[in-house]
Amino acid sequence: MEGDDTAGPATCAAWIRGPEKRLLVVMGRARNHSCPPVIDIIEFDPKTASLSPDPLARFVIRDEEGGDPLGIAVHPSGDEFVCSTASGCRLYDLDYHNLGIKILVKDLPAIQSIGTQKCLAFSTDGLKFAVGGEDGHLRIIHWPTLNLLLDEPKAHNSFRDMDISLDSEFLVSTSTDGSARIWKIAEGVPLASLTRTADEKIECCRFSRDGTKPFLFCTGQKGNKAVTTVWDISTWNRIGYKKLMGKPISVLSISLDGKYLGLGSKDGDMCVVEVNTMSISHLSKKLHLGTPISLMEFAPKERVVISTSSQWGFKLTKLNVPADWKEWQIYLILVGLFLASLIVFYILYENSDSFWNFPLGKDQPGRFRPVAFTDSQPSDDGPW
Repeated sequence: MEGDDTAGPATCAAWIRGPEKRLLVVMGRARNHSCPPVIDIIEFDPKTASLSPDPLARFVIRDEEGGDPLGIAVHPSGDEFVCSTASGCRLYDLDYHNLGIKILVKDLPAIQSIGTQKCLAFSTDGLKFAVGGEDGHLRIIHWPTLNLLLDEPKAHNSFRDMDISLDSEFLVSTSTDGSARIWKIAEGVPLASLTRTADEKIECCRFSRDGTKPFLFCTGQKGNKAVTTVWDISTWNRIGYKKLMGKPISVLSISLDGKYLGLGSKDGDMCVVEVNTMSISHLSKKLHLGTPISLMEFAPKERVVISTSSQWGFKLTKLNVPADWKEWQIYLILVGLFLASLIVFYILYENSDSFWNFPLGKDQPGRFRPVAFTDSQPSDDGPW
């Protein structure tokens, strides 16, 4: 699905888990000849795997607020999000009322006027927020107190990508010069630099999300080959690498359940990789024809990906991967297993030689027959 760019092309987007199991998208749109830059909240229809043509809410970004939106990070609660522009970052609250939504802007002094931020991300628990600037400055902030946990002006030459681990313990960041660093969030210090060969550039990075495999995935160039590498985050040793798309990668994403990786190429192709087998499960060629994909994000509850590029705006792609089990399907299976166990128990009971399962036939050989006991000595026991 392509976007209807009546208000300008989409520059960034993110999914929101709204109230009452509603799935929403917050989308930033650039200025065009007739409209200023705006932020839209749009509802997703799971039946048609499409976005509503009309936004539920729209916020107009004024010139003094920095111009076109460049990136969006949504708090896990779904109640607020941060949007970056050329001048810095602003916080927006979502006020849900009945079926409508209001977007309310709030001051965020700590990061409001810090210049262009190329990376921004909330931790899974919502207690950490990190921004990485075009100037190479890294800031990690406690949320919502906005206390600085780490403030490193020279983290990189310029940020390329960034991610926070599932347990909120580590942050990984990559630079435009091909280097990658690991940061210990609680201590606010750099922990390690990923080793690489002289002809290797590390570009995109994502931590695993399934909660069982402590891995870090990175994409980059190794000589003239585009590869995806896997690192063990307990030792920060490289486990191996694999050539997946065979072309330079512009963006890397991972689903919230950790089952799939998403890779977008610099010429507009997109593929989805099953993590367990590290094999391609979905491939969309020429999705953003001839243009680097700048963003890919998996929907929280659906096998749908939203992607953006500078030329084609946003596109919504339904993945041809095995569907997840729905909650009602799981309950149905449990009820079926319970009923099947009752049937098996009944069959075994009917065909067993149970002490309590006395045959009723008069002359059946298995019929219980009382036996008289005699004792020549008087018994101290009472009557049976």
